Amino acid sequence: MLDKNHSIFAYDDFMKETIARYKFRGDYVMSRAFSPFIREKLKNLKFDCLIPIPLSPERLYERGFNQSAALILEAGFAPAELLQRIHSEKQSKKSRLERIHHNQVFELLNINIENKVILLFDDIYTTGSTLYHAAKVLKTGGASSVFSLTLARG
Repeated sequence: MLDKNHSIFAYDDFMKETIARYKFRGDYVMSRAFSPFIREKLKNLKFDCLIPIPLSPERLYERGFNQSAALILEAGFAPAELLQRIHSEKQSKKSRLERIHHNQVFELLNINIENKVILLFDDIYTTGSTLYHAAKVLKTGGASSVFSLTLARG
């Protein structure tokens, strides 16, 4: 379902700690440090909609911000909020096998994406299951192509 993924950094120990500090400890200002790298990568990609992977309302309340949407905004782009997430257990608490085999957690909002080229944005690509499930919903909804950009890939 996902046509291709682009990642900016490797998910090494340094990035693991940096992203954890940003995402789980609420260090929002770190999104500014990543913005030049994201902006440079986005300049070279062609897309109709840039969609951050959404958080469930519960997770958004917990964190206070959507880390993917914040990274898009800080890079100077407008996130298109076209997906909605159904609340589930944190991905970081699941095993690799559980991530790969979990049920669909996304819904497409009532928006026409027929023949659109969609770029999904997320912070980390590990198993790819989050992006796969989002891409599946978008392709079923009529998108012609769905690819992704992640800050880091593990």
